Amino acid sequence: MQKISIEALARQQLAAAVAASNGRAADTVYGGHEKVLRQTVMALKAGTRLSDHQNPGDATVFVLQGCLRLRSGENSWEGNPGDLLIVPDGLHSLEAEEDSTFLFTVAKSNKSPRRETP
Repeated sequence: MQKISIEALARQQLAAAVAASNGRAADTVYGGHEKVLRQTVMALKAGTRLSDHQNPGDATVFVLQGCLRLRSGENSWEGNPGDLLIVPDGLHSLEAEEDSTFLFTVAKSNKSPRRETP
């Protein structure tokens, strides 16, 4: 078993994001590209935006600190500490209205076609 302090990691990532030229930082705490489930603590400096992109599967954003705005088409949702935002299918973006940290969770879809065995 492994124990990780998400709060401590979020503080570290926020310090890294504030210092970074792109205003963001992230550390995967569970899973990875080779796993179905991936959880990543991410931080965005106020005003930083993750441009429109698609998810590789079902995804959520659990806001730890700050204020985030999730946008998809004409819709938008504000996330504050303790809020869980369900990321919609399709193109979406995420913007930090304040210095923010969040736990991003994604369960990748198996989009490769299945082969039928004879």
